[in-house]
Amino acid sequence: MSTEDTPRFSTQPIRSFVLRQGRMSDAQKRYMDELLPRFAIPYRKETLDYAATFGRTAPVVLEIGCGMGDTTATIAAGRPDTDFIGIEVHGPGVGNLCKLIDEQQLTNLRVMQHDATEVVRDMLAPDSLAGIHVYFPDPWPKKRHHKRRILQPAFVAQLASRLAPGGYLHCATDWEEYAQFMLETLSAEPLLQNTAADYAPKPDYRPLTKFEARGLRLGHGVWDLVFRRK
Repeated sequence: MSTEDTPRFSTQPIRSFVLRQGRMSDAQKRYMDELLPRFAIPYRKETLDYAATFGRTAPVVLEIGCGMGDTTATIAAGRPDTDFIGIEVHGPGVGNLCKLIDEQQLTNLRVMQHDATEVVRDMLAPDSLAGIHVYFPDPWPKKRHHKRRILQPAFVAQLASRLAPGGYLHCATDWEEYAQFMLETLSAEPLLQNTAADYAPKPDYRPLTKFEARGLRLGHGVWDLVFRRK
């Protein structure tokens, strides 16, 4: 049995998201129709060739759950020597991220509209990523829904396997109980090592979002975790 076939790297079939697309504006539909073919990476059950995708050889960072894409685009603009793949399932967010890529002429950013667990499992080679970002994932606060949280041990193990040695996994949440869950889960993964005693200072490359800034003014906490592949 190969490493990829062991139960440690299996992922649960329970989805960590629920599609609530709502109504897309005419502009968002236009972005999807006109820009997605230019900036999207289609899902296929084959290993992605990063150099062919971006037209160069550079470190590659994966972001899971881009939301409306503002943070993703800001980070990509600030790190032009690194290539970024952003995954988002919700149409309005995908459309807006495509708009930002086009407006800012970001040649180092591509988007995928697909389930992240399947993308990681089927398309990303082991030991190939320089970093992974998971910012403010759905905390699924009710106990009966905890099984839907994306950072389950099996998926964390798979993420860790896709990092190159020395690569980093950076997570952030504004939900304290989920932060504790993340800390315990990431600390238990044998391929990962915490860069801090527990929670890490917010790295300079992660911008402060308007939602996050408002929460901080109201006294809400935000927790960053940065682990590295051993």
